[in-house]
Amino acid sequence: MNKIFGFIFCLAQVAVFGQTSPIQQTPTLQRSEGLGDNNDPLNARDAKSTNIKEFERPPVEDYKIISVKRDTLYVDTTLTIEKDYKFNYLRKDRYGLLPFANTGQTNNTLIHHFNNRRTTPGYIANARHFAYQEVEDIKYHYLPTPLTELFYKSAFEQGQQLDAFFTLNIHPRLNMSIAYKGVRSLGKYQNALTSSGNFRFAGSYNTKNKRYYIKAHWVAQDLSNQENGGLTTLGIEQFNSGDEDFDDRSRLPVNFEDAENILDGTRVYVNHHYNIIQKQDSLKDYSLRVGHIFNSENKFYRYSQDAANDLFGEAFRQTDFSDRTDHEETFNELNLVYEDKKLGQLKFQANATYFNYGYDAVLIQGIDQDGDGIDEQTVRVPNRIQTTTIAVGGGYKNKIGGFDILGDAQVNVSGDFDGYNIYGEAGYAIDKDKRFSASILSNARPAGFNHLLFQSNYINYNWSNQEAYATVKTNTLTAQLDSKKWVNLKASAATIKDYAYFALDPVDSLVNSFQTSESINHLQVTASKNIKYKKFNLDLTATYQNVSGAEGVLNVPDFVGRGSLYFTDRLFKKALFLQTGFTANYFTKYNLNAYDPILAEFYVQNSQEFGNFPLLDFFINMKVRQTRIFLKAEHFNSSFTGNDFYSAPGYPYRDFNIRFGIVWNFFL
Repeated sequence: MNKIFGFIFCLAQVAVFGQTSPIQQTPTLQRSEGLGDNNDPLNARDAKSTNIKEFERPPVEDYKIISVKRDTLYVDTTLTIEKDYKFNYLRKDRYGLLPFANTGQTNNTLIHHFNNRRTTPGYIANARHFAYQEVEDIKYHYLPTPLTELFYKSAFEQGQQLDAFFTLNIHPRLNMSIAYKGVRSLGKYQNALTSSGNFRFAGSYNTKNKRYYIKAHWVAQDLSNQENGGLTTLGIEQFNSGDEDFDDRSRLPVNFEDAENILDGTRVYVNHHYNIIQKQDSLKDYSLRVGHIFNSENKFYRYSQDAANDLFGEAFRQTDFSDRTDHEETFNELNLVYEDKKLGQLKFQANATYFNYGYDAVLIQGIDQDGDGIDEQTVRVPNRIQTTTIAVGGGYKNKIGGFDILGDAQVNVSGDFDGYNIYGEAGYAIDKDKRFSASILSNARPAGFNHLLFQSNYINYNWSNQEAYATVKTNTLTAQLDSKKWVNLKASAATIKDYAYFALDPVDSLVNSFQTSESINHLQVTASKNIKYKKFNLDLTATYQNVSGAEGVLNVPDFVGRGSLYFTDRLFKKALFLQTGFTANYFTKYNLNAYDPILAEFYVQNSQEFGNFPLLDFFINMKVRQTRIFLKAEHFNSSFTGNDFYSAPGYPYRDFNIRFGIVWNFFL
């Protein structure tokens, strides 16, 4: 413990004395956009030294972050409770997710959201995709000076996690960034090693006349996990007993110690447009642009094991086998966008998506129905789904009176996958503090690829449902109130028809894919509020869920809650900002989904209930200039509230552990 505090003290000293001067709140620097004019930074060699000495560091608001949807934020170096929530492996707020014991493993979903707007099948290996960075996760930047961000956090047993990011504007119109996120953690349990890497390279550019704009990135990711199948029946009994002899979790027996799965993917993404007609002045308040989006992504998922295990039924090969699933997806879209001051923004698009998903061989499997040793039926499981889906659609955006109107629609017109998406949203600012919005979504798309086609060395894990499964139809109505003075409130009601899910087959008690024809109704209400009194803060979030209709298909906890009580102050002549307090997470008992390592999916189980255990954390966070230091005692109540905490059946949640880390921004 003394070493940890010593390490943090050293970091604080480096942060205070080793950084450059803090960013000053000065006016934004004015720049010329020309490549060839005298003010161009690329021609700055002839600048006098006096000009360099007079340079003042720009304000932090000039360091802009731009999303793929063209939303703009600026680099935020403050220390808030939201930053504490996001200081984790995913670097996202994990409210509604229940992480597994080791960093880099998957998360169980406590709060379900039915707002997916795809019109094509979902991902493979969904449990591996929590940390997989999608197109919308890659950001672009506009910066007056180079920017570096370093993220570090300790892991569990012989491992660390690091996310290093660097970006600069080579020219005011050309930005480039490079980043790498790496994690390696042995974990507390046998055969639970995680090792992952996410490499990102991105750039954005626009021409001098501001007619042509382009954003592009290249991403390579590999997410590898050793798998142990969870604790055995004996291991669960020993864990639940609370016997000190098993506080060393590596002594608990697991179902196997010879399996591994990996999700590997590379993506090339290009989003560019050309302004045919530009807005130039008040007399010309309309514009027209044509755009093109290209997205090519190649993934593979592989499950390998040294010896077959009876837990998953019979197998074709008994030793040294590997199941590999390939998924290639290439997306091309042409769009035309017209903007008018009165009419608003109109968009028309047409896109084509090529899919190549599957395996190397066709499986022909005989079925002995009466047990006489003779196959009465032959089942053919194809090896590939290969098709091109063509879709057309459009969108509209405008501000009418005090209402912000947004809508889009798309329908598949060609290919093997039927689907459509219709979305509409309206928002109104009641006053400066209160904003109300409502949206409606109607979506139809095929079930995920793992439902449509799957092959494995395990005999039971082979199916083809492309012809048998109907499209999954979802209708969602959402209303939201945002108010810091009152409360942030969000309510949604969804109806799902032909829902596809994984569950235990009642015939052989093995995992299989199912689709229900009964409708499912899902209601969700979430409220959040931050209460401040002098230097004390109370941050509360609570969610109520209810499911009706088909039974035992979609299981959710009735209540999920999180609360943080913390103290903030400025110390050492305001050089250090301190944030310290407690965070509690809780959810009511319910049939928590189980995890299947072969599919890398969660499946429904209705025999065991988990929940009603509090997860308490104590944290001390500090900020010195642009450096944020985090120290957390995770789940410190694990030793005195009972060993009944699980992330999934057979997979215990994390024990008490002290972890620390930093997020450090360099403005060069």
